[in-house]
Order: sequence, then C-alpha cells, then structure tokens
Amino acid sequence: MKTFQQAILFSGLTLALIACSTQEKKSTERIELFPLDKVKLLPGPFLKAQQTDLQYILELDADRLLAPFVIEAGLEPMKPGYGNWEGTGLNGNIGGHYLSALAMMYSATGNDSIRKRLDYAIDWLLKCQQANGNGYVGGVPSGKKIWEEISAGEIRTESFSLNGEWVPLYNIHKIFAGLRDAYVFAGNEKAFVIWKNLSDWWINTTKQLTDDQFQLMLKSEHGGMNEVFADLFSIDGDSIYLQMAKKMSHRLILNPLLNKRDSLTGLHANTQIPKVAGFLKVGMLSADTSWIKASDFFWKTVTQNRSISFGGNSVREHFNAADNFSSMLESEQGPETCNTYNMLRLTKGLWEISGFSSYLDYYERALYNHILSSQHPRGGFVYFTPIRPNHYRVYSQPHQGMWCCVGSGMENHAKYGEVIYAHRDDNIYVNLFIPSELDWSENGIQIEQATRFPFEEESLLLVKLSKPKKFDVLIRIPHWIAGDKLLVRINDQEPMEFPAENGYAVVSRTWYDGDKVTVQLPMEITTEQLPDKSSWVSFLYGPVVLHWH
Repeated sequence: MKTFQQAILFSGLTLALIACSTQEKKSTERIELFPLDKVKLLPGPFLKAQQTDLQYILELDADRLLAPFVIEAGLEPMKPGYGNWEGTGLNGNIGGHYLSALAMMYSATGNDSIRKRLDYAIDWLLKCQQANGNGYVGGVPSGKKIWEEISAGEIRTESFSLNGEWVPLYNIHKIFAGLRDAYVFAGNEKAFVIWKNLSDWWINTTKQLTDDQFQLMLKSEHGGMNEVFADLFSIDGDSIYLQMAKKMSHRLILNPLLNKRDSLTGLHANTQIPKVAGFLKVGMLSADTSWIKASDFFWKTVTQNRSISFGGNSVREHFNAADNFSSMLESEQGPETCNTYNMLRLTKGLWEISGFSSYLDYYERALYNHILSSQHPRGGFVYFTPIRPNHYRVYSQPHQGMWCCVGSGMENHAKYGEVIYAHRDDNIYVNLFIPSELDWSENGIQIEQATRFPFEEESLLLVKLSKPKKFDVLIRIPHWIAGDKLLVRINDQEPMEFPAENGYAVVSRTWYDGDKVTVQLPMEITTEQLPDKSSWVSFLYGPVVLHWH
C-alpha cells in the first residue's frame, strides 16, 4: 500500500498541463506542499483563529455526533444525537466533518486531547461497521433501506433528495472524507481500514447499475464522492477505485466544461464545486488533460465572472447570472462559506500541478477576507456573508447550529498552514505572508516568518540551517503589489528585484544559518467593480477588502 505522500508524488505526472498565460514558464518538475505538522503558526490572527476553532471542536460532544452511526448500526447510543440538521435528515453529516477537523487540528497542533477524541471516534465507527457486517457505516436515516433500493436499480432523484431522503449521498460523502482525512493527516490506520471497507461496500452495492442509472443518481447532491474514490486509488493503487471515481463524475456538469461552456447560472453552487475538485483529481490520476482543463475552465469562470471581491460566490446558495448581481445586493443570503471552502480546495489542486502564482492571488484574497472572517472571535461559524447594505451575519452556537458551514468551518481554521510553504526538490516556495515556522528537518532547513502583514508592509524570513546549503527561495509576487515589482533585501544588502518565474521572485544563493530575507510588501488603495460592471465597487488595501460603496 502506498502512503499518501507517495500518492501525491504520483500526481506529479500532470505538471505543466495547464497554462494560465503564454508568458508564464512551464515546468515538468513536481511541487509538493508540506504536511500540516511541518508548519507551525506563530502569534497573529491565524493562530488566534486556530485556537478558537480548537476550543469549539473540543466543546462538541463526540458521543452525540456518533449517535446517528451507532443507531443505524443497531447499537445502543451512548447519548442522544444532536438536533438541527443532525436530527432532521442529515444525521451524521457533522460527524464526518468532525473527523476531518480533528485530524487536521491534530496534525497542525499536536494537541493530545484532539488525538484522543479522534481515536475514540474512529474506534466507535469501527464497531459500527463490524455490527453492520457488510462494510457500511453511516448515519443516514433509513440508510439501509435506501441503499437496498438503489442496489436493485430503484432510483428516485431530485436535486436535494434521493429515494425520499435528504441528500444521503452528500451525507455519506462526509464520512468517506472524514475517514480519509483521519488517515492522511493523523495516520490513523483503523480509519484507512474503515474507509476501504466502506468503499468496497459501495462498489458492491452499485455493481448492477448501468452508467445511465449512475448519472440519474448523481442528479442528487452528492458532494465529492468522485474525489474520495480517486484519493483511495492514489493510495491503494487498485484501478477499481479510479473506475468508480469516473462513474461518480456527473456528466451533466462535466460535458459543458469539457467544451468550455459556462452553464452554471441557476445551479446550486456548492453542489457543483466539489464535483469539479473530483474532476481535477480524476484527470490528474488518469493523465486525462481534458478533465484538468475542464476543471481549470470552471475555476476561471467562477473566480473571474462569478465571485465578488472577498472571494465568495452565489446568492441563496445558487449561482446568479454573471451579468446581473442585483439579487446578491438585495438578499440576506449572500455568498456561502462552504462554497469558498471548496473553491480553495480546487485552487490548491490547480496550483499544485501548475505552480502559477495567479491561483494563489485568489487563494489569498478568499482566505483573508472570507474564511478568516467566517469565524466569530469567540467561536461560531457563518453560513452566509451578505453584501446587502447595512445587513448582518449569523454565527452558529455549539450544540445548536449543525449547518454544512459549521462542518466545513471546523476544518477551515484547522488547516491554515497547508499552503504557506511548498517545495520543488530542495527549492522552497513562500506563498503566503502569515507568521509561521517551517520545520523541514529532513532537509536540515527551518524558516521562520515574522510579519504583521497586512498591518505592516513587509515580512521577515529567518533561515536556520544545520550547515550551509545552496537552494532557491521563491517568493510569491502578489498581483496587488504597489509598483508591480517585489523588492527583497538579503541581510544588510540594499533591496533589489530578483528574476521572476511563474509569478515568483527567485532568490538563488548559498544560504547560511541566520540569513535574513526582508520582503517589502507595499500596498495601495484600489477599487474593484462587481463582475456585472454595475456601479457598485469595493475598496481594497492590497488584498484586504475594506468596504463596499
């Protein structure tokens, strides 16, 4: 069995298949992000948000989140389940997100209470799977009946229901993803066993279905089911999982994208974004450049034509017309946090296989302005961020709000370290200006980044080495940089502009322990019009959205 890290290396075969600009340099070498446990957040807004999230996660009752899975397995629950969405049809939905959040938070912080909570939950899910006896584990109400009907070819589907229940495929996707993350981020081997058994159960359940029946089923919201099967293939290597990932890819959405056609208006936004993240993964693992290009076309369409300045999209959960944002200005239900959560996942994947900084310009904008602000300083998560003048936002309360954006919200603030740094061979990328420390002990390199950005216009990188070493440090040149050039000072030298590659300043030299790199980040106030070119604009200072007018 391959490790997840080896699986990521396998995806490197698709590097440089996407070109954002004819001016940007292509490369056939792979880029690798560092695991969360290699990047430690230092004091600043992101660390504070991470700590707030940690307390929210620990306040939730694991026994109550596990109750739907225990009940569906025919066992006696330790405590009654939660209410809200967790008691009205999406039972088990937050439990899957909870696994992901615990795994990411443990990887990012090493917090032992988080690890024990994760191990406890996985142990109970294994008991549930063993009690079911066929590999299934899930909290979907009447789930066994639904899956039996589907296995027999009886499929009744609408956008938000499947065989009479509220999006059961979307629901079990969360436990698929949670088990994957428990293995990938926290190394829990039992989680991998449960994930593989659950995947085999699904393959067996649907083995009699035709492609047309699969496509009919996929009209119901199903999250990123194609992606979790692609991920399992990347680790396990059995092609049966990649075949299932392709079967679980919704052609009604994929085909227009393959033909570079925007058919998104009126569609439920967060139903589509996870599908496209799956298209990208399938394209990467099958070396199908058409699927990769389709995913990139979707990303460009959404970020350039359908997103507002803080990075969010949709009104009342649906894509509005690209040439008319009036409904978003009027509605109390503006861009949904889950959409941006999934857009950042897609953005990260596109950047990993291309290395073009333009993807991270969007990532930075959405991370600072939407994701960071979606958590209350004292805890709780936002569903909608309206741009309606003089409106407000509503935050969740622990044990009460169990919305989708609570689940993805718990993950958002646990994984801030995922994109700050990356490497290609020995060369290090500095992607984001967030106070943090990279510990690449295997290569004898540590980098500490001290900054108050965006409250100050520079970032200081301190290089710590076990011995002198020659490598490149590639520093992202933000599109918002005043004067359109990035100036960098090495130790006590005068600031200078370094050669650029794919939107990065390349500082190539032999480094010594204690070397300092000061990155100047001059910002200016700019305006950005709504994509429909109406009279509404937002004011920005660098990447930070100030207000609407």
